[in-house]
Amino acid sequence: MNEVGILLIVWLVTFISLLVICKLPLGVEIDTLGKTLLLAIIISIFTTIVRPILHFVFTVTSLLTLNWLADLFTFMMAVVCLSIAGWSVDGFRLRYNIWSAVFVALALTIIQSIAYELLGV
Repeated sequence: MNEVGILLIVWLVTFISLLVICKLPLGVEIDTLGKTLLLAIIISIFTTIVRPILHFVFTVTSLLTLNWLADLFTFMMAVVCLSIAGWSVDGFRLRYNIWSAVFVALALTIIQSIAYELLGV
């Protein structure tokens, strides 16, 4: 699959994941569907660019830790990305600040991991 197709799949999975996460009591509020689309685009671009780099950088340790270390850094970067988005995107709020970002990133990571395994991305 080409890069554009992968980016579209990542964007769609992230968008649907954010719609589900907004309904959970994790402390995240998104005003409109357009803000959800914007946030999904930001996170998708981040995920598409950073995740393969982290997996490449941690290739040796990934063999020993079964990708655990690279996934941990991906999770930490998602927390940072959500925190920045909460600060910069008007209409996206993290009610409990960094804790909301941690919970949302954890939920997003779990949902995305399951979806990527099912889709083979």
